[in-house]
Amino acid sequence: MNAHPFSADEFRRRALTQMGGPIETSWREHGDFLLNPGIVPYLETLKLKDAAVLVPVVDDGDDATVILTQRTTSLRKHSGQVAFPGGAVDPEDRSVEVAALREAQEEIGLDPRFVETIGRLPHYMAMSGFRITPVLAVVKPGFELVPNPEEVESVFEVPLSFLMNPGNHDRGSGHWQGEERHFYRMPYGGRNIWGITAGILRMLYERLYA
Repeated sequence: MNAHPFSADEFRRRALTQMGGPIETSWREHGDFLLNPGIVPYLETLKLKDAAVLVPVVDDGDDATVILTQRTTSLRKHSGQVAFPGGAVDPEDRSVEVAALREAQEEIGLDPRFVETIGRLPHYMAMSGFRITPVLAVVKPGFELVPNPEEVESVFEVPLSFLMNPGNHDRGSGHWQGEERHFYRMPYGGRNIWGITAGILRMLYERLYA
């Protein structure tokens, strides 16, 4: 008998068994790229920097949670937005997993000893100039978080069951460089989860829970 669908055990099982296929190329078929097919040719012409984010699912009984951050308003890019811990892949990083774990430790003090990486989602091509690899992970209880005040205003958790419920995947739109662009948004507890973060969460839903 399978574990509860939104437990960390079931999340791990789905990630390990359902993440087959070409993650390098399938980003075009997921998330908000399906809402904005016209930007795909443009993104394919950009020279993007590699980045990695950690998608940290906390092993918290039948209803696991996902750790998210509220970025400070002083940051140059994506200031004030809800985000996964992560950042640019440095030359000394041996893999995107190493980069994601390093960034999570630097940003929120998450000790890598509590983290088990279990897979990758397709790249998220960001208009801000990054090719982002989301690294899926299960976090064991007992960790302590210490946000870096220069980058993170606050850290919070959202139930995985909420984020993987398509009924909570609202859509919004705005204008970028004279073009209307559509995006996902998942308001929760007074916070607006949207943009890249919501796009990655929608991709996670489509790959593991749809």
